[in-house]
Amino acid sequence: MSDVLDLTRDLIARQSITPDDAGCQALIAARLQAAGFSIESLRYGAVDNLWATHGQGAPVLVLLGHTDVVPSGPVEAWASNPFAPEIRDGVLYGRGAADMKSGVAAFVVAAERFVAAYPDHTGTLAVLLTSDEEGEAIDGVRRVARTFAERGTRIDWCITGEPSSTAVLGDLLRVGRRGSLSATLTVRGVQGHVAYPDKARNPIHDAAPALAELVARRWDEGFESFPPTSLQISNIAAGTGATNVIPGTATVQFNLRYTPHWDAPTLEAEIAALLDRHGLDYTLAWHRSGEPFYTPEGPLRAAARDVLTAFAGAPPEESTGGGTSDARFIAPLGAQCIEIGPVNASIHQIDEHVRVSDLQALPDLYEALIVRLLPDRP
Repeated sequence: MSDVLDLTRDLIARQSITPDDAGCQALIAARLQAAGFSIESLRYGAVDNLWATHGQGAPVLVLLGHTDVVPSGPVEAWASNPFAPEIRDGVLYGRGAADMKSGVAAFVVAAERFVAAYPDHTGTLAVLLTSDEEGEAIDGVRRVARTFAERGTRIDWCITGEPSSTAVLGDLLRVGRRGSLSATLTVRGVQGHVAYPDKARNPIHDAAPALAELVARRWDEGFESFPPTSLQISNIAAGTGATNVIPGTATVQFNLRYTPHWDAPTLEAEIAALLDRHGLDYTLAWHRSGEPFYTPEGPLRAAARDVLTAFAGAPPEESTGGGTSDARFIAPLGAQCIEIGPVNASIHQIDEHVRVSDLQALPDLYEALIVRLLPDRP
């Protein structure tokens, strides 16, 4: 069995359901320390964060990942225990196999190999791990990034090991992500009997024209490789359960995935102005998941394209699609960020898995990238 496979199975066996790290980072810290890395544990609240560095000075290359996983769902629905990793027909099954304990294990093995081969490499190689990516993402990389900003910690390049490939390892290079902004809108009316609408005010009727305008709006035409900004209503709730009662309030939840044309404060102001124009009696609670980021052409993107082309046999798709990742907290520090990882077809699903052949290739892929970016000193 390969080193990366053994480590991945060891990590999967630890039930690190967010935000519990379950000892994953202690295991990794011991390995990286033995390889010559300096180790710093940053615990905020119930969240563990690991910062491991080797070398000094610029450029600073960070390998970013998370040790937490989502719950398994019904254990009986799995073909095998989700926390007892099992290989069947060349495929490794277990919660976190793809998202993202395989990527974390590959980072560790690649880092160990690199510093053994290039002990006097240029710049700084760092590994940053959190146990709060799948949860609220408050005390994880978001909080660590604030600490780094206060310290003046520099990051030039960041590679996130999130599962990004679509069919073949290395067929997609994530070069940006849209921003994510969620809202809970509460519209107040006056409860009453449906037979006497003159004695009530229906908040659903009040809100409907404003919501229709929100969903019909064309926010932009996209940006570079970003699709256009999208607003989606995810939930509408109102009423007492009785068909003859006009409700007193209506609650609407919606989310915007937005391009670099926008930022959260501007979008919030635009939407508040629209609601005001419709004369609604409302409150609006916002949750800012993260601003968009985009890595333009440069050394990081060029190196990744060349390495992935060699591994996949064809140039990768260079994409800004998908949801969000912790790179959204690193990019504002001035870092260029990309995402490269295993195939994402089974993430968060029952019988999550990764091909063993892909897993064994991942450390080579990451090491090739590191060698390109932090070569040995002349």
